[in-house]
Amino acid sequence: MSKPSDLVQGTLDLLLLKVIALEPLHGWAIAQRLKLVSGDVLQVSEGSLYPSLHKLEQEGWIKAEWKQTENNRRAKFYALTRLGRKQLESETANWQRLSTAISYVVQLSEA
Repeated sequence: MSKPSDLVQGTLDLLLLKVIALEPLHGWAIAQRLKLVSGDVLQVSEGSLYPSLHKLEQEGWIKAEWKQTENNRRAKFYALTRLGRKQLESETANWQRLSTAISYVVQLSEA
């Protein structure tokens, strides 16, 4: 099975933007949502997750705010910005184009 490090370059950004677009979440909850929705196929380590979230925040695609979690712990909650929503639309369109092209190649019949 693929690991996040095996994903096409930039795919993690798309996945994180999509999960955060659904609702503001803290890092651990983002990783858990991604794991759950993908049927345990996609598991993002802290070493990949937090640098990616930091990069998305620097780009202005997400914003972070300290809040209390459901367990009464302080955590940074990440939310999509207007610029992030535009980036999500762009990355989704690029992903659809790329995945369609890859499907064409994978489905080639052997002679």
